[in-house]
Amino acid sequence: MLSARFLLPRLPLTGRSLCSGVAAKHGKTPTTADVRSKLREIVGASTNWSDHQQAMADRASLSSMLARSQSDLPAKKMKDSRLEVHLPLGSEPQLREKYLTFHNTVRFGRILEDLDSLAVLISYSHTYNPALKRSPLSIVTALVDKIDMRQHIIYPDCDIKFTGHVSWVGKTSIEAKMHMSQFQDGAYAPILDATFVMVARDPQNKRAAFVNPLVAEGPEEEKLLQEGEANKLRRVELSTASLLKVAPTDEERKIVHSLFLNTLDSNTVSFRSRLLPPNSVWMEDAKLKGLEICHPQERNIFNRIFGGFLMRKAYELGWANACSYAGRRPTLVAVDDILFQKPVEIGSLLLLSSQVCYTQDQYIQVRVHSEVFDPLTRQHSTTNIFHYTFASEAEVPHIVPKTYGESMLYLDGKRHFNQTVHP
Repeated sequence: MLSARFLLPRLPLTGRSLCSGVAAKHGKTPTTADVRSKLREIVGASTNWSDHQQAMADRASLSSMLARSQSDLPAKKMKDSRLEVHLPLGSEPQLREKYLTFHNTVRFGRILEDLDSLAVLISYSHTYNPALKRSPLSIVTALVDKIDMRQHIIYPDCDIKFTGHVSWVGKTSIEAKMHMSQFQDGAYAPILDATFVMVARDPQNKRAAFVNPLVAEGPEEEKLLQEGEANKLRRVELSTASLLKVAPTDEERKIVHSLFLNTLDSNTVSFRSRLLPPNSVWMEDAKLKGLEICHPQERNIFNRIFGGFLMRKAYELGWANACSYAGRRPTLVAVDDILFQKPVEIGSLLLLSSQVCYTQDQYIQVRVHSEVFDPLTRQHSTTNIFHYTFASEAEVPHIVPKTYGESMLYLDGKRHFNQTVHP
């Protein structure tokens, strides 16, 4: 479990901060269980699954507490949401089993869960109103903009520290920047940098809700605000240029045609006769799929499936696919552009499909698509798209598309690879 130390505590516990209240109750530094329990209290969610419908119905009455415009809310500073959270893997060995892999490293999927929880907590710290006993906001993860690995090895027997704060806000959205470091050789060394985008919704999670504006103190914070605005514009540009909406560029069309020519059988000179080039793998042979039954145990404070759980399952499937493709254990280089399109309800059948979509030298770009399947209506609905960049110790085979659809996946993978490895 994570233990939390809040640099500037903002969340109330019967009139006191979360940190002081929980610490007084337990006589120790708060844990993740304490923090999540407090989050349930803040939104009025029930800990009993059988009571969840009534708990969500009770939240409807909080709609009158929502601001009618962003100008009605007081501006906040970055320090108002700054949090520091510790994962004491070194000082509390009993915690290690939850995070330990067979190869004596840390399960990165668990780290994704912790980052997701921290991002929610940071957002609630930014929007905290001491006059309200419960928050009328439903804050959920909309996008994992990027996670950049600064060190590929995470030790299972050394303490980990997470820090983070709000770095930009829109009218109804919040960007949270987080950093993870690990205690090594007497000091904390950086492990990763993460940027999450959260959205605020009404108490019933049906429509957008306004969040407090953010003001910068000093040139460093002003730069962060400008970077947040640039990130928003970049996301808009990428969405506009999506291969699901517009044709590939001239350069990309040449790449696709070159890939096609390299697979033609020179003996038959036929469009239908295709041969796999040496040291290559057809894209259709680089897939790995999985299925999850979404039980109540994996629910979030709004009684839908926890976004961190979805990220963990998608990452582990993507890692397994990259491992199978490379023939050895890969390391994670970056996580890019995880989009949460639709919430996953309790009881859903979640289908996960991973695809190696681009390779270059020792790098493997993996795309994981998740969808819910309704066995009664036989309908499929996309919920999430995940993008992971892995690296192998040796050069990997070239991935080769065969169809036009696979070629678009190849180009999309190349775009994500270039954004993360060669920005």
